[in-house]
Amino acid sequence: MKLSAALILAAAGTASAFAPVQQKKMAFKPVFMADEEAEVEEEAAAEPEPAAPAEPAYTCMSRDAILASPNTIEFGSKWDPLGLSDLGSDETIAWFRHSEVKHGRIAMAAFVGWWVVGAGLRLPGDLTEGVSFSSIPSHGLDAWEAVPGWGKAQMLLFAGLIEFHDELFFSRRGEHYLRGGTPGKNMVPGLYDPLGLHKNKSEEQLARGRDAEIKNGRLAMIGFAGLWSAASIEGSVPFQPPC
Repeated sequence: MKLSAALILAAAGTASAFAPVQQKKMAFKPVFMADEEAEVEEEAAAEPEPAAPAEPAYTCMSRDAILASPNTIEFGSKWDPLGLSDLGSDETIAWFRHSEVKHGRIAMAAFVGWWVVGAGLRLPGDLTEGVSFSSIPSHGLDAWEAVPGWGKAQMLLFAGLIEFHDELFFSRRGEHYLRGGTPGKNMVPGLYDPLGLHKNKSEEQLARGRDAEIKNGRLAMIGFAGLWSAASIEGSVPFQPPC
């Protein structure tokens, strides 16, 4: 009995293996180009537009305001044969003006120093061990060569410290010249006007003083370049006595 039941079950399983499998019918929906374009447009409309760049929180002094001073009536207009004032942004022009003022100050100091040495004026005492101020030559370039290497290094280090602290105090004690501050303004305490002679001057007087400083600095740069050329190349500067 058990054997017959097992044979019946085996026959039923074999028959089910050869039974046809019913396949599901897949629905087909035609897709047209118009539908695809509509879907693309919907996706593009759904995407958020990129946010506009935020406006800077500062406003640099404008190019026109910087170039408006000092007046250059002697040239009839601004003197800029190389077109440097047309380069870059307002920040670029502010940096140019700040650099011009600093170079003018250095040139004024260098011109006065050259003249003082050439006139024979000397400080008392020794410049360093074995080198007295009175032994410094009167010729400008020879006087520089007579300064020991460590003395030259100290001068350059001092100039670098002034530059570093000027930028530091510009950022901490007022508006930076690239962020709306006045280009060329000195921010190192005690370096400019230690006696406070300009403390009570009006803005108009201070502006006139800045214009005069820029013009004097430009003249000093030309003057120092002339002294250096005359000392380096004999006869390069007409009517210039030996210096």
